[in-house]
Amino acid sequence: MLILAAVLAIFVYGMIAAMLGTILPDISKRFSLTPKQNGAIAMSQAVGLMIGSLFVGPLIDTQGKKIGLVLGLGLIALALFGLRSVKGFGPVAAMMLILGIGGGVVVTGANALAADIKLEWLSMAGVYNLLNLFFGLGGLVTPLVAARVFENKSARLLVFAGSMTLITLGVNGIAPMPAPVGAVAFQLSAVGSLLGNTGLILLSLLLFLYVACEVGVWNWLARHLIAQGVAESKALTILSLGFALGLLLGRVAVSPVLTGVSPEAVLVGASVLMTITTLIMLQSKSDNIAWVTVFLAGIAMAPVFPTTLAVVNARFSAMAATATGIAVTAGWFGLVVSSPIIGGIAGDDPKRLKKALLVIPAASAVMILVSLGL
Repeated sequence: MLILAAVLAIFVYGMIAAMLGTILPDISKRFSLTPKQNGAIAMSQAVGLMIGSLFVGPLIDTQGKKIGLVLGLGLIALALFGLRSVKGFGPVAAMMLILGIGGGVVVTGANALAADIKLEWLSMAGVYNLLNLFFGLGGLVTPLVAARVFENKSARLLVFAGSMTLITLGVNGIAPMPAPVGAVAFQLSAVGSLLGNTGLILLSLLLFLYVACEVGVWNWLARHLIAQGVAESKALTILSLGFALGLLLGRVAVSPVLTGVSPEAVLVGASVLMTITTLIMLQSKSDNIAWVTVFLAGIAMAPVFPTTLAVVNARFSAMAATATGIAVTAGWFGLVVSSPIIGGIAGDDPKRLKKALLVIPAASAVMILVSLGL
């Protein structure tokens, strides 16, 4: 039951990670939104992710993972159903803020729960990667269902995702979960010591850069491809069967590898591959080449997030959820910073996203230096 609860929570987070990029073409047409406004909406979600991740860590360490997961899933359901009735830029941004808060809570809680799952044939980092392949599955389902089942009608997609979230909330509500591992009275001074730890700073910086890259692809790729002349349904399929499938298969492949290779070495290699593949991805001019390059970028990115969180958990086990929350919050801050930069460079012209998205390979290159310092 514990594995099912973690799998479903991570799957739901995968669905909402792909949600903005999937519905953005539709809502941009409905409300005549510019790339600059798209950037503000993405930043709103990122601020919510930061809030959720930062404040849920101490809550989980003192009260347990169940309360965090149930709270986060409830907020996600509220936002998904609320997005169906929005009427313009402001309400969309408000709902994305709530969705972000719920997502930040769930991703922190679900990855903290992963540390309680013991599989003899996998290392801790392997377990994180194995469970997080369901993130890739959720990300695959969202744009694929939108394009092939719901004909790019965002309202129907939101009902589907909201219903899946409510089912997941029920499973997490009844699943037995371990008692909190932290002190009964949360010590603020302990947070200060974590914030001053060089190792955690480097891991947080790595996620700061990585999340800007991964979520940048989720949020902007479909709109970029459409601006380059790719049909909307084809662009969403590339996002699904290209990027999301790459993430999913990459995590399947790397899980057994982590039993014989250090997580730090995996992070260095992944950063190098990200730099190369994302740069090539943005030069693609045909549908088929775009699919291949986006797929390879997904494979390159696959191990970074779960492997980084596994390292955080291993190094800071006494306050694992709080340390995870700090690192993940830094990741969302990367999205807060990158979203207005990308939107600002693109301005009112979606075709300029090709130039704006060069932020992604640039951040990947910096990741190489950071991962070498771990």
